[in-house]
Amino acid sequence: MTVFSKLSAISQSRDARLFGATSLAAILYWLYCINKAQGLGRKVSKDGVQIILGQSGGGGSDKRKAQVNGEFFKSLKGILKILVPRIWSAEAGYLSLVAMTLITRSMCDIWMIHNGTLIESSIISKDLNQFLQYLMELMLAMPAISLVNNVLKFGLNELKLRFRTRLSNHLYEHYLKGFTYYKMNNLDNRICNADQLLTQDVEKFCDSVVELYSNISKPILDILIYVQKLTQAIGGQAPSVMILYLLMSGTLLTHLRRPISRLTVTEQRLEGEFRFVNSRLITNSEEVAFYQGNKREKKNIDTSFNRLVNHLRCFITFRFNMGFIDNIIAKYLATCVGFSVVAYPYLTPTRLSHSEYKIRMQDYYRSGRMLVKLAEAIGRLVLAGRELTRLAGFTARVQELLTVLKDLNTGTYQRTMVENRIPNGGLKQRLIPGAGKVVNEDNVIRFENVPLVTPNGDVLVKELNFEVRSGMNVLVCGPNGCGKSSLFRILGELWPVFGGCVTKPSAGKLFYIPQRPYMTLGSLRDQVIYPDSESDMRQRGFSDIDLRELLGRVQLKHILEREQGWNAVADWMDLLSGGEKQRIAMARLFYHKPQFAILDECTSAVSVDVEDAMYQYCREVGITLFTVSHRKSLWKHHEYYLHMDGRGSFEYKPIQADTQEFGS
Repeated sequence: MTVFSKLSAISQSRDARLFGATSLAAILYWLYCINKAQGLGRKVSKDGVQIILGQSGGGGSDKRKAQVNGEFFKSLKGILKILVPRIWSAEAGYLSLVAMTLITRSMCDIWMIHNGTLIESSIISKDLNQFLQYLMELMLAMPAISLVNNVLKFGLNELKLRFRTRLSNHLYEHYLKGFTYYKMNNLDNRICNADQLLTQDVEKFCDSVVELYSNISKPILDILIYVQKLTQAIGGQAPSVMILYLLMSGTLLTHLRRPISRLTVTEQRLEGEFRFVNSRLITNSEEVAFYQGNKREKKNIDTSFNRLVNHLRCFITFRFNMGFIDNIIAKYLATCVGFSVVAYPYLTPTRLSHSEYKIRMQDYYRSGRMLVKLAEAIGRLVLAGRELTRLAGFTARVQELLTVLKDLNTGTYQRTMVENRIPNGGLKQRLIPGAGKVVNEDNVIRFENVPLVTPNGDVLVKELNFEVRSGMNVLVCGPNGCGKSSLFRILGELWPVFGGCVTKPSAGKLFYIPQRPYMTLGSLRDQVIYPDSESDMRQRGFSDIDLRELLGRVQLKHILEREQGWNAVADWMDLLSGGEKQRIAMARLFYHKPQFAILDECTSAVSVDVEDAMYQYCREVGITLFTVSHRKSLWKHHEYYLHMDGRGSFEYKPIQADTQEFGS
């Protein structure tokens, strides 16, 4: 009975038919599960909460943005120009190193196949001398092969790190340019959780790019080498069948893996939301504790975490289903096809001499192993499509960040805005961010027909008109929500001007102090001179003695002794009391000595006598003040008041005895 008749008899047995039917049913079931899982990107319902997974952080469709298509390759090409800026860059050098190492590793694999065949042949022939010779060659080659493998790992790891460094530097250069970081979090609502994108997503993108480079280039190289070797050994039929199988299986698996990219985007978005909820609790822990809001915060965290868990569980199920099909098609079935095509020439019954039989066995072992390696390379290439779809998700996230950064740096932002109603009941109008203009001029602040508008489009004041010259201190008053903070944000160029003309000094000649001043990381000296560095301070002609005098102006000299000098480093946000932080901020103002200062309730925790001395010093050194405060004791330090009533009207007049009623 020939081999083929034996195979036929086995295939006709009852057990084989039962096994085949069961396997076919299982495969069809898993295909059904995968097709069903493609709907995961639409919505998932849990405890009555509808979780839209097709929405990215900016409200776009994950399905539209995260697919392996022309848009993906265009975005990837643009990002790769950032990662590898020049042909002679270090990144290009490491790419070449990895490529050469991959070629060397493939040649080592071929040599190992050849050497292994000779060793097995010598064992079968009982030739001790040849066995020892080939075994010694293998032992001598081990250090070189081990070096190649570790050089490859080193090159890949260094490439990941260099790509991450390049991309992070590029993103932070644009993110921290001007007020982009502020605009992204306050004016533009396309991106939520920028910290997630700048840290984890960038790292995962760079890792995915490098892994894909290795996982695609090595199999392609192996396929080219083994096809050439096998064509020389047994003809082109076997390699052709394997390449045809690659095309068919790759097409099928690519179709089935389509949901991976958008599921990856959604996973990263939900991870970012979960991180945000936790960081928000840490930031506001004191307020939450006062309200005893731990149960409510736990509910918020549980809701966010459950959304993430539900999505991850769906993703795990999809990967399980897809992994089942991947293993069958890309691994086991590919190996079976490889065995079939290599075995066919050797299964024909012929009479062979002992020497011919030995040569034929060597050819079979060598060709068989090469074909198995070819099948494995094809399997890895097919499975690399899975990494490609996952990379599409990370690419969509990074590209979205790059797009938003570019828009914000050119003065363009997108926010959900509708037609707006003026507070006094006026008609609706459509407002255009940036329609007004800003003119820089020293020693004057002038608003000409400037509307006060929030980023959401709420019009607080239809047209604001006033002028302040240096030396004219102005007290800004009015109820909460009337537009005081909006006025200052327009002055600081944090918010766009929707109309009219704003004339003001350049940004460096305006200084803003909020009610809760910011304390930076660093030394006590850094708190006073922020945002300058110590070298900047020296260039401006200041010394530590001058800074000590400024601390004396705010009655904080004792902090120098308490903290043991200017170089003391601490968590100043927690270490200093509220009043001490406000006085440090006033010392900071005296150090910078701008033309105008915006003081937003910045002395609310300071005693009246210290407050009076600080305001008097501002007048002495020529700092003109815009002050928001409810303390009537401050009216004497100002010549004008700007009162906004919260209904769209305002008054700008000199301070007289009968106008101090607005201070209440």
